[in-house]
Amino acid sequence: MRPHILSIDHIVLVNAFRDRRALALTLNDTKTAVNKLHLVLKILVGIGIFVVWLLILGIATTKFLLYISSQLVLVAFIFGNTCKTVFEAIVFLFVMHPYDVGDRCEIEGIQMVVEEMNILTTVFLRYDNTKLIYPNSVLATKPINNFYRSPDMGDAIEFCVHIATPADTIAAMRQRIISHVESKKEHWCAAPMIILMDFEELHRLKLALWLTHKMNYQDMGEKFVRRSLLIEEMVKIFRELDIQYRLLPVDINVRDMPPVISTRLPSTRRQAWPNPQSLPPVGKLDLAKIKCEPDHLTIPNGGTDVWEIDPNHLTFGNKIASGS
Repeated sequence: MRPHILSIDHIVLVNAFRDRRALALTLNDTKTAVNKLHLVLKILVGIGIFVVWLLILGIATTKFLLYISSQLVLVAFIFGNTCKTVFEAIVFLFVMHPYDVGDRCEIEGIQMVVEEMNILTTVFLRYDNTKLIYPNSVLATKPINNFYRSPDMGDAIEFCVHIATPADTIAAMRQRIISHVESKKEHWCAAPMIILMDFEELHRLKLALWLTHKMNYQDMGEKFVRRSLLIEEMVKIFRELDIQYRLLPVDINVRDMPPVISTRLPSTRRQAWPNPQSLPPVGKLDLAKIKCEPDHLTIPNGGTDVWEIDPNHLTFGNKIASGS
């Protein structure tokens, strides 16, 4: 089944809806974070106003303020790390502001979508709908790739051809692929490149197609759909130009045939074969019944004799025979 491609009008409409929804979620989460920050600041301002009020009314003396300051030192020792974490998270969230709700980001090689932003933490949604919670103080120390804020992003498709492929066939393939990419102006930017990257093991050429999407990787599904259609067209061009990749022939030389030893016989079959040591010696009468012809050996069997052939004493020639 070929993937469904939306028209330009549909793509613009879908992108506008996604941007509007992401903006609404961002404003909501930012407003919630601002309200929490406002609450913290109001508590600190209230404490400061209370201390100033005590000083104005003369209720608080110098000894009392000294006692309060000593207690504040103790509180700072206990909650100093928490205060530092809160301050770093506020700077990361409101000053650095590396992402918004709905942005697709890559952190430590994992692509995730921002689901929720808080003062201390950020909730991400992974590709398998798993929610990951990162502290903002930790995110401030990690590199973050934001796909939504990136411009048109590039892509590469690597493939191999046999080294015996004619140069004019490779040139025709290159021209047809470039023409197909340039015909899809709504998907790809102009001037794609097909370069010869390397040759491997002296029997295959490694080529690469470098091109640029007219989008970033915010919509990862659309990116893979466009790439899949391009690969299908490239396979069609390869078949029409009879461009194939063949492995070199491998010579196999058998120097020695090991003795055939197999224990994979049914129990009934094992019982049917007698022990060679328990068989009686072959007499002259039995040897007389054996006819030695120039090209074969005739062994009479009346249904009661059992013969055993040692493969170590056989000489393998060019003639193949079968018998029972």
